[in-house]
Amino acid sequence: MAIKRVGLIKGCLPEELKKVIPLKGAMTNQVYQISWPTRDGDFSRNVLVRVYGEGVEVFFNRDDEIQTFECMSKHGQGPRLLGRFADGRVEEFIHARTLSAADLRDPEISAIIAAKLREFHNLDMPGPKNVVLWDRMRNWLSAAKTLCSIKDTKEFGLDTLEEEISMLEKELSRDYQEIGFCHNDLQYGNIMMDEETRSITLIDYEYASYNPVAYDLANHFCEMVANYHSETPHVLDYSNYPGLEERQRYVRIYLSSAGYQPSDADVDELVDKSEKYTLANHLFWGLWGIISGYVNKIDFDYVEYARQRFQQYWLRKPALLGSSGIYL
Repeated sequence: MAIKRVGLIKGCLPEELKKVIPLKGAMTNQVYQISWPTRDGDFSRNVLVRVYGEGVEVFFNRDDEIQTFECMSKHGQGPRLLGRFADGRVEEFIHARTLSAADLRDPEISAIIAAKLREFHNLDMPGPKNVVLWDRMRNWLSAAKTLCSIKDTKEFGLDTLEEEISMLEKELSRDYQEIGFCHNDLQYGNIMMDEETRSITLIDYEYASYNPVAYDLANHFCEMVANYHSETPHVLDYSNYPGLEERQRYVRIYLSSAGYQPSDADVDELVDKSEKYTLANHLFWGLWGIISGYVNKIDFDYVEYARQRFQQYWLRKPALLGSSGIYL
């Protein structure tokens, strides 16, 4: 079906159109690079066509996402919106390199990402600036319960997760939380780099919203265990999770890019908060994986991905929360 839609778009372009290239690594949408030649014959004219995944409207409001996309473009933060069709859109094609899994561990590139993420968090976006995380998780939990078989509901312990979400919200909201406009999906495939200028562009804002910045840092750290372009893209290797020193270095650069030198205590506090927020991140993407397994037709083992995220939640919860993780 997606190929048919791209074919229709192709038919609207010049007759000499030659290339439609599927771009790998997307797990919510299907994405294509469409190229056609200039008069010189080289394929230097490009657009990106995004065909929305089936059933993904459960995850976010598409109109809100388009508004975010357009606002980001006005801020000079991403590609321009060139057109829309019933279940997709056409975007400016950014001539830059999409990062790889290994790039996230490169100290130089990681430092550039940290500074860019701080800039992203400081954006003044339209609409309410309330934390979205907890209500979104509850909505997803409700959707997962509706979709899941009795067997899956029991296996993933969905009947216990409302209590877990409430416990996490209470525990992680005790202290002051810096709220910023968060990407919420900062995996390597959503980061592009201009090799000449070494500038970074963050793309794909479907899940972007206001949230605690510590949560966005946690999400980015968790994404360092994934390689979505491997033979087993759903498999997460937690031996690759960044160690304490690497996380401290990242957070120090993140805070320093705002124009002041953070103290060791400032760094340690944000590192600690982000580490606790990995628990919320595991539940968030675990629920996403369960729902996606029922509604999305992209070739990805969503359910096994979800299983790993939930396993990590239960494994790490005692160490990160201790007795405070007991819901009262």
